[in-house]
Amino acid sequence: MRSTTDDTDRDTLGHMSQLYRGMTPAEKLGRVSALTRAAERMALAGLRSRHPGEDDDRLRLRLARQRLGAQVFDLCFPHAFLSR
Repeated sequence: MRSTTDDTDRDTLGHMSQLYRGMTPAEKLGRVSALTRAAERMALAGLRSRHPGEDDDRLRLRLARQRLGAQVFDLCFPHAFLSR
């Protein structure tokens, strides 16, 4: 399996590591939070393009199903009907 850093040279990786080591826990948490929100926006955009007529609540349910898997989603949201 390939590393996720195969496209980054060693000097850049070293510089990035140094920057991350210098961050406070709050700064690291902020960075992770921002990346998580960005990933969620991208996932919702993909779902919106595949299900253009659905409102935000339905799209968020679809996102939950995508993240949790069908079996866990159905246990957590037994009354949510989502067509495949």
